[in-house]
Amino acid sequence: MVVDLPRWDDQAFKGGTMQRCALWLMQEVGVGNTFTKEHLRQSFPGVAQADRRMRDLRKFGWVIRTSADDATLLREDQRFVGAGVPVWEQSARRAAAPERRFSAKEKTSVLARDSHMCTQCGVAAGDSYLDDPNQTALLSVVQRSTVLPDGQTTNSLVTECKRCHSGSGGEPARADEVLASYEALDDRDRQRFRRWTEADRRGSTPLERVWSAYRRLPPAARDAVRGSL
Repeated sequence: MVVDLPRWDDQAFKGGTMQRCALWLMQEVGVGNTFTKEHLRQSFPGVAQADRRMRDLRKFGWVIRTSADDATLLREDQRFVGAGVPVWEQSARRAAAPERRFSAKEKTSVLARDSHMCTQCGVAAGDSYLDDPNQTALLSVVQRSTVLPDGQTTNSLVTECKRCHSGSGGEPARADEVLASYEALDDRDRQRFRRWTEADRRGSTPLERVWSAYRRLPPAARDAVRGSL
């Protein structure tokens, strides 16, 4: 049991369903454990769209995985991976300014510009991570703030996978490991890597762009492409 927190089932607590869901995850499920929608419904009887309020926690940095992005989970299971902003605290909730909504046109444009690949780690939608084959990538368009040399801040829209956006990408790499891997590259790849570091974002090759487009095809269309190769 987590101490010094309001109880999720305390009727005196004035928080809404999203806040109660956060406390329920902390106090009843626990980080690293799984739960089902049925478990959630039984805990919040008569509460409409409790699962939707649970999903809203992701906007505040909470990491909740489903079978769509973790192959070790059954279809009905979800795993509570990590807590984010303590949404039961009004000041913390307000400080975590929600990202503005983007139009479908904006999202389509940004995804196309970024070749439907995460600009942080380079994974394509639906691909598995090299360090975690059981987890597949889900992409979204997010707003990122960058501090310019003159101290001003600029905002831009970029494509990121859910793992990079939540900061749950596992153990950080070491500089000496990165430099050793860089030295092992051929001259062309070294030049490409330097361009990425200068732009502070990953680029993509024509081959990767074709692969990303292929991965977005429905199964029947993939079969047709393979049959034509």
